[in-house]
Amino acid sequence: MPPLLLGCLCSFSVAFAESNPAPYPATSSPKGIQVQMIPDVLELGVHHAGINLNLGSLLSAEKEAKPGQLTASADGFIFPLNEGYVRSMDRQIKPLSDKGIVLTLIVITYRSPNERVRGLTTHPKADPVKGTTMAANTVTPEGRACYKALTDFIARRWSSVDAPNGRVWGWVVSNEVNSHHEWHQMGPASVEEVAIQYEDQVRLAWESLRHHSAHARIYLSMEHHWTAKNNPDPLQACPGRTLLELFAKRARERGDFDWNLAFHPYPSNLRDPRTWLDKVTFDDTTPKVTFKNLEVLTKKLATSELLFDGKPRRLSFTEQGFNVTPRSEALAEQAAAYAYAWEKIARLNGAVDAFLYHRQVDHSKEGGLRLGLWSNKAGTISEPDQKRPIWYLIKAADTPDWQAAAEPYLKTCALKSWDELNPK
Repeated sequence: MPPLLLGCLCSFSVAFAESNPAPYPATSSPKGIQVQMIPDVLELGVHHAGINLNLGSLLSAEKEAKPGQLTASADGFIFPLNEGYVRSMDRQIKPLSDKGIVLTLIVITYRSPNERVRGLTTHPKADPVKGTTMAANTVTPEGRACYKALTDFIARRWSSVDAPNGRVWGWVVSNEVNSHHEWHQMGPASVEEVAIQYEDQVRLAWESLRHHSAHARIYLSMEHHWTAKNNPDPLQACPGRTLLELFAKRARERGDFDWNLAFHPYPSNLRDPRTWLDKVTFDDTTPKVTFKNLEVLTKKLATSELLFDGKPRRLSFTEQGFNVTPRSEALAEQAAAYAYAWEKIARLNGAVDAFLYHRQVDHSKEGGLRLGLWSNKAGTISEPDQKRPIWYLIKAADTPDWQAAAEPYLKTCALKSWDELNPK
């Protein structure tokens, strides 16, 4: 073993001894949702919940901290924090954590309108205009220190032994990285370059998390393209399978660690909820992985090159929803898609940590998609209006009412029994 790697492992063993030793919580099912309305989340009876955390919002625009202001520090740099945003995260995390819900943070970076914040948090090669979420600045000395400081603050505040503001158990690092032109913007980059940058970013986050929690889980983020890619330009997007393989190879070369996979198995066509009609295959050459062929993921994670400590990586579905189309049967199709997805996950032998449905309420700025459990009021962005049938189906999931609630949707899925979904 190289001396540097040995030193790193020794330093982490000390950190583990001082960190929160509690195991990742066991739950009765992966039933979960991305959070907008906390009372509604509690009424649904979920066991898991996902909350977005924007690193740029966590950072204050000021260069110097005021007396008594919260700060984060690393590598000799001190960063003042936006205390209002910190408190807003407390208000989302604590009520759910106090109810025993297992929380996952989606740790992302939006392009800040503030030049200082943007420079510290956004990859220096990122396009100045294109892209929705950004790769982190782990390149410049101050940017790298900022990323380390912010992730350490997050872990210390919400995952340590003493976490009075609520407890978080999972981090998804960045978003849909195999579509890096839009969701991990770092400028034109080959799949090899993306893998190198992303492995470094995930490793830094993992190091911060491990300083404060021995068993909280960290996840890579990928959308549903597998051997296909979401842009014809190979410098704008890459196949998810290739990125996963290159990430794993890079991690092994630098000293493997316990990363996991957050995947978004939307239907092949995001506008058509009928995932049972997806044109996919059940082998590793499939163009996409959707709810129809989830087995591709569990088989891949069980291959020798992806194992960690002799076991498959954990899998979490942290963003996916089913669109309401203009068709007359649209509401039944949306609910049927959830029933189909739930029954597919049930057949993965406990490999899935969380199934976080996206969204609670339709969002008027989501490209025309209507994914909500609720419709939104006319003229609003995401103010809830009416519950849809899928809401009642999710409430019934993981309860004695499930079979009766789900059975009417078998016909919609062209099935006679959910047992037809058993892997062949």
